[in-house]
Amino acid sequence: MKYLHLIWAALFRSKTRTSLTLLSVIAAFLLFGMLDSVRVAFNSGGQVAGANRMITSSRLSITQMLPYSLTEQIRATPGIKKAAFAAWFGGIYQDPKNFFANFSVSPNYLDLYPEFKLPAAQKKAWLDDRTGAIVGASLAKRHGWKVGDTIPLQATIFPTKGSNDWRFTLRGIYTVDDPKQKAQENVMFFHWKYFDEANDYVKGRVGWFIVAPDSGGGADRAANAIDKLSANSDHETKTQSEAAFNQAFAKQFADIGLIVTGIMAAVFFTLLLLTGNTMAQAVRERIPELAVLKTIGFSNQSVLWLVLAESVLLVVLGGMIGLGIASLLVPAVSAASGGMIQLPGMLAQTWLVGLLLMLVIGVIVGVLPAVRGMRLNIVDALAGR
Repeated sequence: MKYLHLIWAALFRSKTRTSLTLLSVIAAFLLFGMLDSVRVAFNSGGQVAGANRMITSSRLSITQMLPYSLTEQIRATPGIKKAAFAAWFGGIYQDPKNFFANFSVSPNYLDLYPEFKLPAAQKKAWLDDRTGAIVGASLAKRHGWKVGDTIPLQATIFPTKGSNDWRFTLRGIYTVDDPKQKAQENVMFFHWKYFDEANDYVKGRVGWFIVAPDSGGGADRAANAIDKLSANSDHETKTQSEAAFNQAFAKQFADIGLIVTGIMAAVFFTLLLLTGNTMAQAVRERIPELAVLKTIGFSNQSVLWLVLAESVLLVVLGGMIGLGIASLLVPAVSAASGGMIQLPGMLAQTWLVGLLLMLVIGVIVGVLPAVRGMRLNIVDALAGR
C-alpha cells in the first residue's frame, strides 16, 4: 500500500486516455451486471419439493399436447389437492407487434391462481359465456378494452371452420396486487371447451396441467405418481415446479443463457484489446521513468508489480463502478416495466464473478507491459534505445 500514490499517479498520467478507458470498463461491467441478472432470472428453475404449484407437461416437449383424459386421473392421484389445465393459443390481435400471451383454460383455472383478483359477477359472466374471455388490467388498459367488447384474434396455429378468425367477448378484467407479478396482467384467458369444439384439427388435447399438491410436503411423491400414469405410453409426462416450467417455456423462443454468454464474451474480448493497448502505450511512454525507478533502487520485481497493480487497479475501479450502477438500474428496470421484466437484482454470485473477471482481465492486460518494464536495461532506456 505504500506505493499506492505512485501507482495512482502513473495511472492518471494521461487523464484523457485513462478516463476513456475507464468509461469502457464501466460500460462493460454495467452490461455484465444487467445481463447476468437476466440470465439468473431465466435460469432460476427451482425444485418440485415445497412448490405451491406444479406443472405436468409432455416429457418430449412442451409443444406436444396431452390427452384431456388425464385430467380426472391426475385429480385422483394421492397428494393432489387441485388440478386444472391450459393450452397455448398464440392468437394475434390486429398486428404481430401487439403480441400478448393467450391461453384456453379449464373452468377452475383461477382456483389455482388466487393472486388473480376477478370480481365475482365478472367471473360468473365469464363462466356462463361459451365465447367469453378475461384479460389482465394492464392488457385492457393498453388496448382500451372494457367489459362487453368483442376481441378478434387471428389464429397462427389453430384455424376454425377453415378460417383464422376467432372472436371473443370480454367478460372480466382481473388484477394482480403484487407489483413483481404485474406481468401476469398482460394475458388473456378463454374457455378450453370452446377451443376444443371450434378448432379444426386438435380434439381432446390440452397443453399442460397445473397441479396444487397437498400441504403435507409430499410434492415429490405426487409428481412421481402423476408421471407414472403415462409411463411407457406415447404421451409420457414430466411434472416439475412452475418456475422450472416457465423457464423451459421461455427457452422455446431463445436460449437466453447462451445469448447472454455470447454477448459478454464479445464484450470482454473487446475490453481485453482496448485495455491491453492502453497499458502497452502507457508503459511505452514511461520507459525513461521506469529506468529512473530502477536507478534509485527499485528491483525488477518491484517494477513488475507496480505495472501489474496499475493495470488491475484500472479494471477493478471501472468494474466496481459499473456493477454499482447496474445494481441500481436492475430494480429500476423491473419497476419501470410494470412487471413485464422481473429481474432478481444483483446477486452475491454476480459480484463475485464480476470481481474475479476484473482481476483476471487486469492481470492479462498488464502482464506483457509489466514483463517489458521488468526487463528494461537502464542504460538503453535512458538513452532512448
